[in-house]
Amino acid sequence: MAYSLDKKMVIGVSSRALFDLTVENRIFEEQGLEAYCRYQVEHEQDILKPGPGFRLIKSLLRLNEVAADKNLVEVIVMSRNSPDTSLRVFNAIAHYGLGITRSALVSGASLAPYLNAFHTDLFLSACEEDVQRAIDGGIAAGIICTEGAGGQMGYDARIIPMSPAGQIRIAFDGDAVLFGDDSELIFKEKGLDAFEENERAHAREPLTEGPFAHFLKKLSDLQRELGTDNCPIRTALVTSRSAPAHERVIRTMRAWNVRVDEAFFLGGMDKKEFLRAFGAQIFFDDQVLHTGSAASVVPSARVPYSSAGSMGRWAAAGSLN
Repeated sequence: MAYSLDKKMVIGVSSRALFDLTVENRIFEEQGLEAYCRYQVEHEQDILKPGPGFRLIKSLLRLNEVAADKNLVEVIVMSRNSPDTSLRVFNAIAHYGLGITRSALVSGASLAPYLNAFHTDLFLSACEEDVQRAIDGGIAAGIICTEGAGGQMGYDARIIPMSPAGQIRIAFDGDAVLFGDDSELIFKEKGLDAFEENERAHAREPLTEGPFAHFLKKLSDLQRELGTDNCPIRTALVTSRSAPAHERVIRTMRAWNVRVDEAFFLGGMDKKEFLRAFGAQIFFDDQVLHTGSAASVVPSARVPYSSAGSMGRWAAAGSLN
C-alpha cells in the first residue's frame, strides 16, 4: 500500500524559510545562478544555520515524538533548488536531527503544481510568487520574513529557544488571514466608524473563511486529539480589532468549533510586544506594517491577498498602501 498523507498535518517549507541562506541568496542576486550553484557545491559540508522557520518546524516535528504511534505531522522541503545543489540542505537536516525525508526540488520552476499533490496544509517560503500561487490555489501560505524591520534579523535565529513545555505557539491576525477580507475592505474604503457599525450590525453572523481558516481548524482538531491537559499546541489571535468588533470574532470561532487559546484585541496598538510576550514561533498577518515590526522579535510571515478576492483586486488597482 502506498504511503498516504491524507490524515497528517502537511507542512511545506522552502530551504530559505528553514535555514539562513542570506549569503547564498545575495550571491544568487548579485552574481547569478551559476555562481550560486558553485558556492553551494563547494560548501556542501558547511552546516547551514537555522532560519526563521526552523523553530516552528522543529516544534511541529516533536509532535511525532509526543504521539509516536500516530505520526501526526509531515514536513516536506519544497525548494527551487536543483537536486544537484540540495545536498547542503539535507546535510543540515541530518545535522539538526530533523525528521524530514521527503522533498520537491524543481530547479527554479514553480512549486505551486505540487502543493495539492502533497496535500499541503501550510506552505512557508521566502518566494512571493510561490506563496501568491498557493494562496490563489486555496492553500494557507506565508511569505516568511528573512529580515527584521531594521534590515537584519532582530531575534537570534541561531539559538532557537523552545517555548514553555516544548509548546508550539502560533499567532494569527484576523481579517484577511483567519477571516475573509470583506470587513477589512469596508474599513479601507469607508473608515473605522463604518467598519464598527458593520460589525455591530452583523455580530451574530459568522465571518467568511479566510486563507488560514482550514489550517486553524486542523490545528484545533490536533489539539483535541492531543488532549487539553498540557497540550503542546497553543494558538493566539492578535488583531487590530477592538470592542465592539470583538463579538463577531468570538461568535465566529464558536460557529467554526475551533479553539483559540489567547486573543488580543489591540485597537490599533503595535502587535510586536504582545507577540514577544506570547513567544510566537510564527506570526501570520496580511499587512507589511505588522509583519515588518513583528519580525524584529518573532518569526513572521505575510499572507498575500488572493488575486481573485476583493482586497487583491483593490491592491492591484493601486488603492491599497
